[in-house]
Amino acid sequence: MANSYFGKYSLAATLSCAAILVCGTFASRPVAADETCNSPYMSNLIKGQEDFAYVWTLGVRGVGDGFDKLVTVDVNPSSKNYGKVIATISVGARGEAHHTGFTDDRRFLWAGGLDDNKIYVFDIHSDPARPKLIKTISDFAGKSGLVGPHTFYALPGRMLVGALSNSKDHGGATGMALYNNKGEFLSKYNMPTTQGGDGYGYDIGINPAMNALLTSSFTGWNNYMMDFGKLLKDPTAMKHFGNTMVMWNLKTMQPEKIMQVPGAPLEVRWSLKDGDDWAITATALTSKLWLVKKDARGEWQAKDVGNIGDPAKVPLPVDISISADGKGLWVNTFMDGMTRYFDLRNPEAPKEIYAKHTGAQANMVSQSWDGKRVYVSSSLLANWDKKGADDEQFLKLFSWNGKQLQEQWSLDFYKLKLGRAHHIKFGAKSSQDLS
Repeated sequence: MANSYFGKYSLAATLSCAAILVCGTFASRPVAADETCNSPYMSNLIKGQEDFAYVWTLGVRGVGDGFDKLVTVDVNPSSKNYGKVIATISVGARGEAHHTGFTDDRRFLWAGGLDDNKIYVFDIHSDPARPKLIKTISDFAGKSGLVGPHTFYALPGRMLVGALSNSKDHGGATGMALYNNKGEFLSKYNMPTTQGGDGYGYDIGINPAMNALLTSSFTGWNNYMMDFGKLLKDPTAMKHFGNTMVMWNLKTMQPEKIMQVPGAPLEVRWSLKDGDDWAITATALTSKLWLVKKDARGEWQAKDVGNIGDPAKVPLPVDISISADGKGLWVNTFMDGMTRYFDLRNPEAPKEIYAKHTGAQANMVSQSWDGKRVYVSSSLLANWDKKGADDEQFLKLFSWNGKQLQEQWSLDFYKLKLGRAHHIKFGAKSSQDLS
């Protein structure tokens, strides 16, 4: 999709047209091996087995070159390099590498730093096995007044960037910044601070059929850059976490409903099953699953629908991945290193049916579109990761047969002198044919 086309229209008109297209094709698109938690506007998905895993990795002083980097791992079982690192791109800085997101045409991968506020744009189309850094956006804070670019969510011809903090006081009041695919800043949307809004932000999830954009909340720079042990002992700091989710009108980009969801609701996952009208999230501090769905009166409501592990032990759920049919949910809990699978066939009452200890600390979880493979990485935040022997840094691949996870391989990012493995996205040789 050409940038020039979308430049002629307003954001509302663009999203309205795109919603019609997505609604008409969502159920009929082919089964593909792609992350099940991407933006619905990514019309071209990897078909079949993914070939590469792109891992956005935090630099560690004294480990390799010490800089943040994009690491490419060969994940195709038929390859002679299966389970091996085949390329790395260092960005020459250490800025708290965190999340990434593809543009709607899957040609480019945007990656951000929560500390230095830089956004790196990688070309993963020209040579999917060896991405290239083609642009660095260094004025994110200056243009938007926001810091901590966290979520990169593809819109038609554009990228919506959800931030965690602001440049004024580094607190929790934040917003979203809109860019075009060329990396040009367009506009800013503040998180609501009135009518029950607390101003916090974290993830973004869109359901075009419902004209719904749902955001969640976390904490500001002052907290997420603090040592985790110190944070837990600071009663004032612990009060500065988000407790809301906001439903926005997608076409107008205006907040319509603020829902109270105590305990820092993080990842937003809409059910991908055609016709489903609900989303789910997990609260980090209270270890709960919450369902967001319209009630009998047609009003959006958030409802506590179950526990994740033992909330009293604060297992700290940090990432979730919904299955392509909307019937299952993977949940990673950082403190106990567990990867859990919940039956979501009744989203009003999720049931944990499987759990496996996947590492001393488990953070991100990404599953293939066909549900047969699950990837787990280790790092949460540089100052929040565990210390000593529990500071494992890895990327692991597991097969899933519907009953148990079986480890296929594990890469030790410390031994490889790469740093702390965080966000995972997939690539394929066929990406060169996307248009």
